[in-house]
Amino acid sequence: MGALKKFFKDTIIYGLATVLPKLMNFVLVPLHTSTLKTSSYSDNTTFYVYAAFFNVLLTYGMETAFFRFFSKSRAQGKVFSTVFISLFVSTLLFLAIVLAFNTQLAEFVNLKQSYFNLLVGVLVLDALVVAPFAYLRATGRPIKFTFIKLTNILVYVALNFFFLWAIPKYNMGFNNYNPNDLVQYIFIANLAASIVTLLLLSPYFFNMKWHFDKAIFKQLLNYGWPIMVAGLAYVINENFDKWLLPDLLGKDINGAYSGCYKIAVFMTIFIQAFRLGAEPFFFNHAKEKNAKETYATILKYFVICGCVILLLIVGYLNFFKELLVKDESYWLAMDIVPVVLLANLCLGIYFNLAIWYKLTDKTRYGMYISVIGAIITIAFNYIMIPKIGFMASAWATLAAYGVMMVISYLLGQKFYKVPYDISKILIYLLVAVVLSTLSYINFSSNYLINTAFIIGYLIFVYIIERNEIKQLLNT
Repeated sequence: MGALKKFFKDTIIYGLATVLPKLMNFVLVPLHTSTLKTSSYSDNTTFYVYAAFFNVLLTYGMETAFFRFFSKSRAQGKVFSTVFISLFVSTLLFLAIVLAFNTQLAEFVNLKQSYFNLLVGVLVLDALVVAPFAYLRATGRPIKFTFIKLTNILVYVALNFFFLWAIPKYNMGFNNYNPNDLVQYIFIANLAASIVTLLLLSPYFFNMKWHFDKAIFKQLLNYGWPIMVAGLAYVINENFDKWLLPDLLGKDINGAYSGCYKIAVFMTIFIQAFRLGAEPFFFNHAKEKNAKETYATILKYFVICGCVILLLIVGYLNFFKELLVKDESYWLAMDIVPVVLLANLCLGIYFNLAIWYKLTDKTRYGMYISVIGAIITIAFNYIMIPKIGFMASAWATLAAYGVMMVISYLLGQKFYKVPYDISKILIYLLVAVVLSTLSYINFSSNYLINTAFIIGYLIFVYIIERNEIKQLLNT
């Protein structure tokens, strides 16, 4: 139980590094949706779709590989320096290629040249800080990690308000300011925030011993490349809809879809906070005798917390949409929110279950599972969008993550059997889905009943888990 308390403590601290920036981003959702047309919001979404894709390519699984080998290596300094040098050199090669074929690549990804150049700048800077950030997590420095992450987002948010709100409101005179192309200033703000982050982490570039170990690099690469393929498949699962919708249904529909998708980010925040604390914990705790029992307990309470978030967002959806997406032209896609919330909960469960292939060095299975999910996403979107519109994209996400979750559980029980309490987990999921469905269809404006659903769910969980909860609190 002591290990669980440490896990929850670290997750809370890492959660601040995720939750607070995302909450600040929530401040930006109404700013963006009120200042950008749905077509411009679609351009903003497309920019970050490509950013997500290239971020995976530029890190090629090295972050997860670093955690795996750093936790069990006696030469931890060599592991860190090898990862850093590898990412540093590959990033410079990427930059050289992009500079050589700048115009052609911008046309290929269908971005304005200025947008593409800003994208490249953000990608390069973010790739250079992957190793230092991973080092902070692996060495148990969540406070410093959180401070730097918060500084990054504060710069980004402040500049967004400066460019999109302060300058137009107070008629500040800037010669090159273009009120007809506001979306570019979101990308400029991101670039500035990435520069600040690089400066804050730059001491790690100079304090380490620059030593590249070929044997370690080979191990890292063999472990990491399937993680990269899995990451690319994950990007497809998360973003293929937003890449395809502009072509099939138009930028306005994609902008509305993407704006409503933001409401589901509460679940994403929870999952990201969990992953930041969980990944190093899972590796460091793997040698303990009760490791598998600990993993099983973590998954159960992860599901409980995720179900509460599902009920909370669905129950108060009208409040959140008026708070975050004030422009009613975006609301036409609001039906996707409950489906996307459930899909992300399935993704979070998958991340929990995926520890089996990371601990057994069978990362290729993670690649296979993610590719299956990507195939489902692509096929479902292409087939169903012409028939049922943008709702097909939400259901495709749920189908992909649901299948990935099931496959990972079945394979995990074969290669690294963890005693998950499946009966309780399924009960908690089923009850939450039933209550959230009733809430959305029949009681969407009745906050009293929706509050009763949430309280009733918590009481239901406490009755079942009261002994274990008391034991956790007393350790």
